[in-house]
Amino acid sequence: MRATLMEVNLQNFKYNVESIKSKLSSGTKIMPVIKANAYGTYINTRLDIINEFEIVAVAVVQEGIFLRNIGYKKEIFVLNQPDVDEIEEIIAGNLSIGVSSHQFVKKLGKQKEKIKVHIEVGTGMGRTGIHPDRIDEFLDAVKEQENIIIEGIYTHMSCADTDYEYTKKQIQSFEKAVKIAKAKVPNLKYMHSSASNGLINFPEAHYNLVRPGMILYGYESGEEILQKIDLKPVSKLKSKITFLKTVKAGTSIGYGRSFVTQKETKVATIPIGYADGLRRELSNGGKVFINGQKVPIIGKICMDGFMADVTEIPNVQIGDDVWIWDNENITLEQIANECNTINYEIISTITDRVPRIFME
Repeated sequence: MRATLMEVNLQNFKYNVESIKSKLSSGTKIMPVIKANAYGTYINTRLDIINEFEIVAVAVVQEGIFLRNIGYKKEIFVLNQPDVDEIEEIIAGNLSIGVSSHQFVKKLGKQKEKIKVHIEVGTGMGRTGIHPDRIDEFLDAVKEQENIIIEGIYTHMSCADTDYEYTKKQIQSFEKAVKIAKAKVPNLKYMHSSASNGLINFPEAHYNLVRPGMILYGYESGEEILQKIDLKPVSKLKSKITFLKTVKAGTSIGYGRSFVTQKETKVATIPIGYADGLRRELSNGGKVFINGQKVPIIGKICMDGFMADVTEIPNVQIGDDVWIWDNENITLEQIANECNTINYEIISTITDRVPRIFME
């Protein structure tokens, strides 16, 4: 086992699921978003966990095929309209897909096999989705294709944590589309608009399905979310000290001599670098947690490791644990802030070189 690993707490994940359920109305189900390897946690590899849901959401066709290959037999919904070259895989994997393009629908209609779709309505995200004013004609165009089964209708809220007025307009626009869809497709199975922020802030827009992502994993998805729902962080990222040395003042550390010691310094080398997803923005300023103390990263983060100043840690030794984030002394959000990004990016870009260890 590599010295660097991510601990993934499955009990905390289950706790978060129950916490989310407590916010839902009767009849509303959870479609967990497990794209990007379940936000970097690899919970998508655990059939015992995802089999608890009747439908799960991924972002791309390959993610759905992966789930089929490991034995997931229930519904898989691809959030983003795929490319036409992926139609054969969609059929082979029995995937449900989001659609909002006439051209794509015509391509689907040329297939012999039945294909399940959710109609995406563009209510203000500015990304994909059929315009609400065109939902009537679009539904007719989809229904013309005898092999296409309209299973759902959905939209995506763009700022459900920051702009309530704009979000309310999105909900109103989507509600009109839902009414039209219900009239044209009486057996419409799924209606969904709420990801993590919408789920918490706009209970009136839960419909019969919600799409929690970041909050499933116990991290804040937007402003003040953690004040509104009780969550437990799922992941911790750690490594170990694999090399120690004491150097004199004037010793350069790392590439480019970006750090030069000002005094005698004890330097630890830790085997996790930017090829593992540790951001270079943490060079010469970020902190890690070792033996009860925060210590600074010194020098530029390398592809496979970095150095830290452990001079102030008594009895420090090779093999000591090094926490990149432990959710208490160093949080995912603190790291994201230091890197001028969001926690989503930090957790989802930890690469597959880092083993995931599931804590039962």
